[in-house]
Amino acid sequence: MKSIILHFDGTSKPNPGKSACAFVICDETGHEIEKQGRYLGDGTNNIAEYLGLILGLIRVLRYDSDRILIYSDSNLVIQQIRGNYRVKDIDLKKLYIIATEILKFFSEVKIEYIPHEKNIAHSIAQSYLETGLFD
Repeated sequence: MKSIILHFDGTSKPNPGKSACAFVICDETGHEIEKQGRYLGDGTNNIAEYLGLILGLIRVLRYDSDRILIYSDSNLVIQQIRGNYRVKDIDLKKLYIIATEILKFFSEVKIEYIPHEKNIAHSIAQSYLETGLFD
């Protein structure tokens, strides 16, 4: 597999509060090949977003891909990964470093904003938040 698509999401209610994350991995045609969600306990929505990204990236490494297209409804995470926003929060900084180190395994990285209605990982994260299920 040359190219792979990753959708990720994170949520918390209230913020900070109970949190969950999810990711969906698709092949280059958009066919879903793997999905996961996880209840995270107490945290912020931004931490949950980063954990959704990191857990998804770790799983993507299992596939023979050198290009990745990432979709998210988190403008903050997207802009930080692109280098357009500074990462000020110390906890987010640690997660940012992990994510950017994993991204170095790919020869081409594109990360795009999509509304949460189009983020196929959104409903999975929401379901884990509502049920409090663990993997």
